[in-house]
Amino acid sequence: MEPAIEEAKSAALRVLLNNASGPFDGLPRTAGWGYPEPYTRDLLISALGILASGREDLLQVLRRVMKLLSQHQSPRGQIPSMVHDPENRGASDTTPLFLMVLGLFRKQSGETRFLEGAAAKALQWMAYQTIDDRILVGQQPTSDWRDEQWVLGHGLYVNALVHGYLRGLGLDDQAAALRAAVNRADGEGFAIQGQPVYALWFYKVLRNKRCDLLGNSLAILTGLADGDRARAMVAWIEAQCADLRIRGELALDLPPCLFPFVQPSDPDWRPRCGIYNLPGDYHNGGVWPFVCGFYIAALVAAGELHLAEKKLLALTALVRQARDLPPTHAGAFGFNEWFRAQDGRPAGQDWQSWSAAMYLYAAACVEAGKVLFFDGV
Repeated sequence: MEPAIEEAKSAALRVLLNNASGPFDGLPRTAGWGYPEPYTRDLLISALGILASGREDLLQVLRRVMKLLSQHQSPRGQIPSMVHDPENRGASDTTPLFLMVLGLFRKQSGETRFLEGAAAKALQWMAYQTIDDRILVGQQPTSDWRDEQWVLGHGLYVNALVHGYLRGLGLDDQAAALRAAVNRADGEGFAIQGQPVYALWFYKVLRNKRCDLLGNSLAILTGLADGDRARAMVAWIEAQCADLRIRGELALDLPPCLFPFVQPSDPDWRPRCGIYNLPGDYHNGGVWPFVCGFYIAALVAAGELHLAEKKLLALTALVRQARDLPPTHAGAFGFNEWFRAQDGRPAGQDWQSWSAAMYLYAAACVEAGKVLFFDGV
């Protein structure tokens, strides 16, 4: 490993250890300063880096988070959006994330029946999230990690999480049915004619063909996309990003979370975008280190190890940048939340837990030359 990567790995661990205890019942912070709250989705996504680290102290923090989430499930099994607040509900991705991480944690720890009752309740909740009582999960707009991006009907990201937990919990027949539904070529799935990446979302005759980098990366990691398709997806994403750079819309050697960007003249532009979600910003094409961590792992899964190494070096340079570190941490790695696509400037909160954790996970996958935890991909 390059010295810069080893330095960044050590810095990422410091962030996770710093954030391991916060002001809300001693639960982990979402970021070192800006977000003291224990956001469920952030902490569960951070589990991949924690598991990759093998640190027993961090694994015990994760265990506590999982146990508390199980105690705070809604009566019908939904996992709350805040670990400490059972009444804070409504997220479409917290329950599938809980189930996916539970499968990974069980395998890592050897505790095959860990939180068995909570898993059964969560699976029951997810069974009733299907729109047509079949297999694909539905969701409401702005209910997943993108609180400023409308995803209607069947969203790729959430359904990729569902496939991840179905495989991780050994529910192979359901996983096969979901794969078949996602890959339908008759206009009823996520497949898009002439485009290897999957649609951002679809519902009946409506379809959004923009590239959701996180959803497509998870599709590769969890095996929704076979090997040939995965390699075609990577080639398409890299070609599209090269075009964005030529047009001056992307300054980094890393892909945005969404592209093409939603423009004011587009039908899916909403008035709030002009305030919170400008083209190349935030969920409208910002570059998110945690999403790039998933993409690098997906590159490894697709057999593109050389490209994964290159992107890991680019991510290493990116996470060094900080926006507003306190004087006591001057010169430290920033592990910022997100970066503007057009100029590569950090625009979110520093010392973000999932930025640090997904760096560790991506680095571990590149170092091993294989994807960790998602066996059989």
